[in-house]
Amino acid sequence: MNDLDTGVAARGSRLEMPRSRGAASGFLLILLGLWGGLIPFVGHYFNFAYTPDRVWAWTTARGWLEVLPAAATVLGGLLLLGSRNRATAMLGGWLAVFAGAWFVVGRSFVAMLGIGDPGAPVASTDWMRALLEITYFSGLGALIVFLGALALGRLSVRSLRDIRHAQRPAASAPAAGAPVPPERAPEPAPAATGTAAADEPVTERAAETPKDEPEHHRLGGLFGRRNHPTTAAR
Repeated sequence: MNDLDTGVAARGSRLEMPRSRGAASGFLLILLGLWGGLIPFVGHYFNFAYTPDRVWAWTTARGWLEVLPAAATVLGGLLLLGSRNRATAMLGGWLAVFAGAWFVVGRSFVAMLGIGDPGAPVASTDWMRALLEITYFSGLGALIVFLGALALGRLSVRSLRDIRHAQRPAASAPAAGAPVPPERAPEPAPAATGTAAADEPVTERAAETPKDEPEHHRLGGLFGRRNHPTTAAR
């Protein structure tokens, strides 16, 4: 492997991360995005709405100020939830941050963009109007910005767990061009025990009786001195 390939592999390992790193923030961002995009159209069912006070009423202001940032929040949450690439997940985090900021400050650009009336909270008390303002725009956007920034902070730190996760496939796979160790030859099977036991007495007897010993010496050991030639002559 040359230096160029090594550098590319090192950069790839730095961008790799566990999928669980941005999963919690991504899941919460998806929920907040769904809330921000659906509540303007269904809030009338719960007496929790902005004007126009009709179910599924579409206006240009709702599209720009609520549906667009809500869709961007859901997309950013999906990128955080499912990506194992640090760059892609950070893109999702920044997308969520910008979407949350637009929820907060978007109505300040209504006259400049010419998108129509953003509506007013349908409420009879100041407390209810404040609650609608927080849950529809400012509070919702601030929470989305917080979660997106939290995810970016986690993604910007390369922990020991990330390093181990990036090195795990390389450690388990054999190196390219590495010699394969030869297989060990099977050891010869030991001789049968019965054959060795049968051959052992024969070997001992052959060692005890020299081949060049005369025949009468060997017989003398069996029949005593009677068969010895010197004794018979006497």
